[in-house]
Amino acid sequence: MTSLPVQGAQVVSRVASLLRIVGRKPEGSPLVELVRESGLTRPTVHRLLSSLASEGLLDQDPVSGNWVLGPEILLMGSVASARFPLEDIARPSLRRLAEETGESAFFSIRRGAETVCLLREEGSFPVRSFVLHEGVRFPIGVASAGTAIMAFLPEAEQEELLAGWTAHAGTFAAAHTEALVRENLAKTRQTGYSVNPGLVLEGSWGMGAAVFDQRGRPAWALSLTGIEPRFRTERQEMLGRLLMDEAHRISTLLQGAK
Repeated sequence: MTSLPVQGAQVVSRVASLLRIVGRKPEGSPLVELVRESGLTRPTVHRLLSSLASEGLLDQDPVSGNWVLGPEILLMGSVASARFPLEDIARPSLRRLAEETGESAFFSIRRGAETVCLLREEGSFPVRSFVLHEGVRFPIGVASAGTAIMAFLPEAEQEELLAGWTAHAGTFAAAHTEALVRENLAKTRQTGYSVNPGLVLEGSWGMGAAVFDQRGRPAWALSLTGIEPRFRTERQEMLGRLLMDEAHRISTLLQGAK
């Protein structure tokens, strides 16, 4: 009997992991990718996917064969959004940033040791970077939003992440070395905004500013992404100021939201 809660918790963890992987991309994921990313056996993954599909939490695209989020997820999300009015609060800032800069603007949230992109607003500049879209997850400290958030975490929390940095950053560790991350964090604390010089994808730059919760902790971030020539040094100060102004605006609204 004592083993039952552990087994139940393990199933929940596996299901949650699969849902997160599927939710990373609008087009979903094929079975082989879900097996590889989850670390589970193919029969286990297939059994869990089938169960989730029977409950409406997942669907299998009839054309691509990819597993995608199902209608029940949409219903749950619409209910949850009433508790977290992020769309209403953050969207105006994203639109202003996109209109004033011409770049694509994003709003991300911290979820444990990751950041997740929640909202996107396309800019008018015809050449865009497609590194970010809704649902994309990065290890915290990777990409501009994650750097902006991590820079303002308590020092002990930062050091805990940095102590196991290679494992934490995973495939991003090669470009985001611990030394470079420490340097970027220090610069972000000094200027108030982060700059990611094409570390996720060569030629695709980003800048971010943290948004703070009622306790004064960095819980979200605004960011801009685009091609390298649009983020030259002479333009960064202007972009950084706009990001910080809007981040402060959203922080104030979120701290007053009930």
